[in-house]
Parts: sequence; structure tokens; C-alpha cells
Amino acid sequence: MLWKIIGVVAVAWIALAIIGALIKGLFPILMISLVVFGLYLLYKAVSGSSDKSPVNKL
Repeated sequence: MLWKIIGVVAVAWIALAIIGALIKGLFPILMISLVVFGLYLLYKAVSGSSDKSPVNKL
């Protein structure tokens, strides 16, 4: 029973280490993409578009 508990703790520890490394590695990419998306939305808001409807017309 003790070895099962130690095994579960070890697996959880490894999983959290992997998730933490992924978050640490992907966080800068997420921030850059949020800034680019915000600049795109700002550009679309400032540029006067003649079509204000949110639905694409086919």
C-alpha cells in the first residue's frame, strides 16, 4: 500500500513538472499572440470599414 501511494505521488509530481515546463515555454508565445491580436482589433476598429455587420455575406 505504501508503494502505491509513493507511485501516485511520483506520477503526479512528474505530471506537474511537465505541465509547468510547457506553461513556462508557451507563455511568451501566448503573450505575443495576445499583443498581435489586440493590435489587429485596434487596427480594425480605427480603420473605417464600410461593412459593419458581423456576419459574412455569401
